This record gives sequence, C-alpha cells and structure tokens, in this order.
Amino acid sequence: MLDLRDLYIGYDEDASRHIVAEALNASLAQGRMACLVGANGVGKSTLMRTLSGFQPALRGEVRIDGRLIGEYTPRELSEKVGVVLTERNATPDLTVEEVVAIGRMPYTNFWGRLTAADHCAVDEAIALVGIESLRHKKIGRVSDGERQKVMIAKALAQQTGIILLDEPTAFLDYGSKVSVMRLLRRLAHEQGKVVLLSTHDLEIAFQTTDEVWILQREGLQTGTLDELEQRGAVSKFLATSGLHYDAECRRIVID
Repeated sequence: MLDLRDLYIGYDEDASRHIVAEALNASLAQGRMACLVGANGVGKSTLMRTLSGFQPALRGEVRIDGRLIGEYTPRELSEKVGVVLTERNATPDLTVEEVVAIGRMPYTNFWGRLTAADHCAVDEAIALVGIESLRHKKIGRVSDGERQKVMIAKALAQQTGIILLDEPTAFLDYGSKVSVMRLLRRLAHEQGKVVLLSTHDLEIAFQTTDEVWILQREGLQTGTLDELEQRGAVSKFLATSGLHYDAECRRIVID
C-alpha cells in the first residue's frame, strides 16, 4: 500500500521554501495501477521523486505498507520500491544485461555477486519487456526508446512490491507505448504490485489504467476514470488543453 497524507512537495532553496503542490492525499493498493497526469510544470516529477524517497517532503506523510518512508533504510526502501526516472545515469559502456542486473543490488552480497536466482530474475525481466536481442549491446548505443525499456526491465528485476515510473512511455512508438502500459497493468493485476506512473499519453492511459491521479494547481484528485468524470474532474482537466472526454466512446476528443 502507498499512502499520501496531507503531503506538501517542493524545494528548499537559498533559505526560502518553494512549494510546488500542497495538501495532497491519495492511496494506491496492491494489485492496482494508477496514472498520474497533469500539465507541464505542475509537479508530477517532483511528486514522483518525493514518493521515491529521492527528495524529502516539505510537510505531511508518505507511507509504504503503513510505515513512514523516512523510517526505511536505503536498502530496505530499495527492496520495497522500484523506480524508473527520466534521468540518464547508466554508464554508457555497460551492457543492457549489466544495467538490468543493477536492479538486483539490494539482494547481493558485499561483493555484488549474482546468484542463480539473481540471474533468473534478470532473464525474466529482460524477457517480459521484450529486449532479448539487446542483451549484449552497450547501453550507450541503444535508442532512447530501447533505453526506456531497459530501465523498466531494471526496475522489474528489482522485484519490489511498488513500482514508480516517471514518463515510462516517453520516446516509444505508439505500439511500444501500448505494449508497455499493458505490461505494467498485467504486473499489477497478476503479481499484485502497486504501479504508479506519470504520463502525457492520456488516450492510452485512460484505456489501460485502474485509477487516474489528476494533479493540478488546486490539488490532487484520484479515483477511477468514471468516478472522476462524474465529479467533473476529467472534463475540467482536459478543457485546459482544448479537449474533452467522450464517456460513451471512452475517447479523448479535440474540441
């Protein structure tokens, strides 16, 4: 379970506090996938980094399985939460297989040696994402879309109960976007994972996700697509971009 309670996110800079979003409340249970949507600059990446433990909350609580995120050691947190962010931080000379294997670090011994079980986890993650042909290729020589799939495989190899992904379908072609979203939904439903991802691919997100988290300046609204549409939240969000949601056809339409 992932819980946000009266959460304030932002930055402390030069002795001043910059609040990006405030009073955020939400929860996401085991076996559910949610898509975080919102305009550029509204704070989606900041929220994802806060939930990942990469930057502290300004106020409020983030709880994982009922325990405050700050109470976890880095190793304990890495066994609970797998993260795919947009930053490029993989050494370009590592092979794809080696990058995916980094996901097993929370479980390896002092020397970082992989066991047979670790190798199986890496192989399974590579197969799930469909990047077997890239296994021995240098990560610095793959395309942006291929690299995105590698980073998703790395998070899968980590075998955590929660997976957080910041724009996982960025740089992918349409078919790959659909494939990745279906994969993430299957992981949530069949393996009982908590999956939260931010995305700008609204059409695909609305058709594949269990829940939608809409982050706007006035706060965070969560629920199923139908629940949010009944409250008028979906229409209000889409209207800012000249769009509206056709509930009967379950499609986004340009006004």
